[in-house]
Amino acid sequence: MNPRNPKFEFDDQRMDTIMGRLLQVGVLLASAVALAGGAFYIPAHLGTTVDYRTFAGEPSGLRTPQGLWHLLLRGNSAAIIQAGVVLLIATPVARVIFAVVGFALERDRLYVAVSLTVLAVLMASLIYSS
Repeated sequence: MNPRNPKFEFDDQRMDTIMGRLLQVGVLLASAVALAGGAFYIPAHLGTTVDYRTFAGEPSGLRTPQGLWHLLLRGNSAAIIQAGVVLLIATPVARVIFAVVGFALERDRLYVAVSLTVLAVLMASLIYSS
């Protein structure tokens, strides 16, 4: 217990609570963004016929952060949906970053090292998967 300010005690239970809330907020935010993008996308593409015989990948603007940002600034509905997906992917990454900070505050070196290793694997898979 922190004698200076017991309100800001940082233990495993508080860390679990904060991590759970972080995940909830991240998933809800990602869902809201994707739903908003879908609300704009559906009316704009209502009469479009899709040809499932030929593969059509995502436009190149949706594959890079710069392209996504450019399309978001223009209000592109597909880019808004893609931003929701990016937020969904970023949620567990943010949780691991919080774990590193939390374990560092608890001075638990083993779990800091494990969390940093998990973060390195996550970042490597995100960077080198394209």
